[in-house]
Amino acid sequence: MKLNQLVLLGATSLIISTVPVLGQAAQITASRSLSHTPSASNHNILVAQGKSMAVASGKFLAGEKPTTGSARIVTENGHRYLELDGAFSTSDQGPDLHVLLDTTGKPPQAYKNQGSFVNVGRLQKYNGTQRYPIPDVVNVANFKSVVIWCRMANATFGYAPLQASSGVSAR
Repeated sequence: MKLNQLVLLGATSLIISTVPVLGQAAQITASRSLSHTPSASNHNILVAQGKSMAVASGKFLAGEKPTTGSARIVTENGHRYLELDGAFSTSDQGPDLHVLLDTTGKPPQAYKNQGSFVNVGRLQKYNGTQRYPIPDVVNVANFKSVVIWCRMANATFGYAPLQASSGVSAR
């Protein structure tokens, strides 16, 4: 075996052997913290998962093509995501559609300045629920709309002006 394969094999074995131990340690810690409760059972412990909290949201408006539904930016477990809801729909006539965060509330029909947006990825599908991770280095407070953009034609299919959710920091 080559040295890099041995290192990878060793690291994988270490991770696999550590996971059950970490799980038992978490279970023991949780059971100790619940032991003061008379009805607490050591084998019925549930670990709470992080809730998602909306940072900003908006409804889509048509650009070059009819686009409907809503977009929202959520924070979940310390990470941010852009979500398109189940009512989202746009034209299937774009061969190269992307989802952008734009610094303006009403993005241009065609982009001349490629520095005014962040591309969070290719559109996954023309309608329905979708989720895109937002890189941690992006300050979402600087962005005012979500855009469905055809890169090939440089055309804004639709956009959703974002409104900050009350009492939530967008950073």
